[in-house]
Amino acid sequence: MPKGGKKGGHKGRVRTYTSPEEIDAQMKAEKERKKQEQEEEEAEGAAQNEMAEDKLPASGSEDSDDENSQRRRAGVEGLIEIENPNRVAQKSKKVTQIELDEPKQLSRREREEIEKQKAKERYMKMHLAGKTDQAKADLARLAIIRKQREEAARKKEEEKKAKEAAAAQRGINSISLK
Repeated sequence: MPKGGKKGGHKGRVRTYTSPEEIDAQMKAEKERKKQEQEEEEAEGAAQNEMAEDKLPASGSEDSDDENSQRRRAGVEGLIEIENPNRVAQKSKKVTQIELDEPKQLSRREREEIEKQKAKERYMKMHLAGKTDQAKADLARLAIIRKQREEAARKKEEEKKAKEAAAAQRGINSISLK
């Protein structure tokens, strides 16, 4: 017999539903808690800024290192100074710092795709000029087909003339019989 017997299943239990008033009360409490946390963070940030201004002499430029040290660190990072060479700090660049003149580095796939397109264009140019083996074979086939069509047209023309001559001969014979 399975564990728990027949009545041990999870289905068919009594379900409880949260009333709309309880949901509204929970949402209000959550909003108030978030507001309090923001106010506390702002107060801590203001206190840290005042302490930093007292310690440092007035300077016109701010370093990104100062901003990183001011930032709140989570976990052990706040207690111990950690230097991870694999972790690269995200540095935002200003529009004036971005250099548009330097050439864009292409990936291997992009380079191969461009080379493939250029090779295809070169082949098409040579093909149209008749310098490739395939173009030569096509031109030879076309020449054979043209000769066959010319011969067929000549034979058709001869047959047409022969029919006209035969019809003219019949016409003369029918006139002479009368």
